Amino acid sequence: MTTEWTPSRRQVMVAGGLGALGVGAAGLPAQAAGAPDELATRTIPKSKQRVPAIGLGTFMAFDTTAERQRDRLREVVRRHWRAGGRVFDCSPLYGASEANLGRIVRDLRIDDKLFLASKIWSTGDYLWDDGDAAASLKRTVERMSLKRPVDLMQCHSLVNVDVIVPLLHAWKKEGRIRHLGVTHHEPPYFPILASWVERAELDFVQVHYSIHTRAAEERVLPAAADKGTAVLVNMPLEKARLHQVVEGRPLPAFAKELGIDTWSQYFLKWVISHPGVTCALPATSNPDHAEENAAAMRGPMPDAAMRRRMVQHMESIPGFDQIATRPWYPGKNYVGLVSRGQAAIRVRSPWWPS
Repeated sequence: MTTEWTPSRRQVMVAGGLGALGVGAAGLPAQAAGAPDELATRTIPKSKQRVPAIGLGTFMAFDTTAERQRDRLREVVRRHWRAGGRVFDCSPLYGASEANLGRIVRDLRIDDKLFLASKIWSTGDYLWDDGDAAASLKRTVERMSLKRPVDLMQCHSLVNVDVIVPLLHAWKKEGRIRHLGVTHHEPPYFPILASWVERAELDFVQVHYSIHTRAAEERVLPAAADKGTAVLVNMPLEKARLHQVVEGRPLPAFAKELGIDTWSQYFLKWVISHPGVTCALPATSNPDHAEENAAAMRGPMPDAAMRRRMVQHMESIPGFDQIATRPWYPGKNYVGLVSRGQAAIRVRSPWWPS
């Protein structure tokens, strides 16, 4: 565990550049005098590297071409970093997200210190054509200004997985990447995801897991534990749908036992307290929310009995059982390359799903 001072929100907001962060030798913020609380970190089994238990996702949230919004995202990254976050998850499929993240981390001078998890979504012009995948890796390196191997490259949503996983192993052997893995967010694909964990010598698996969507517990998480595979969690907040269900509701009284002050901490502490989870990846474009999310790395974590109690409380809230049927990001409007392309096809298409 890494000990670190937790700044107040105002202290974070008025702090200067990254020179004020006090980055220690391990790449995590140095301890400040008189601060007893600890930052929750986890060990990557295959490499023994330790990473903070909360990272930052970028899907939709970082997809923008507006300069004003980029400034806001810069503050998101700065606060995440200042609070101890080091893991950033992105993909070339996320519109302008990877380019924006690269620009921001260069501006903040943390591009050589972060743990970057990116992805390959590639089929090539023909089966076993690796040219498109290689070009994708090159673009990621250029966008992030990396002068070292990519920390983690993942086969995005199992796309062309029979080709990409062997290619990732080759890249790792050649020193282009440090870790490799596979991802998916749809529960019907979890058995396939688990089968790759069981047989492909992966360093990481990324899976959808939340206090609502717990299907990963059936096979993916046990397989990862058996094989010594690190676990990244996508959609730990169900793309804001969990917050929609609890809007206006107070936290249960027992949350105080864990030092939980916000619903974000409630949901994220539940996820990262699972012994098989390495790092959860909530995405946000709101600096305050980035700070709230990172706060889940502080204080006591729920044990098995408390985790069950937390689930039972959520199951008593109307609408919790219907989260999977609700639209993503309720009340939010992300205007970027992805949403623009989606809107253009919607206009042209005679058929569009409701």
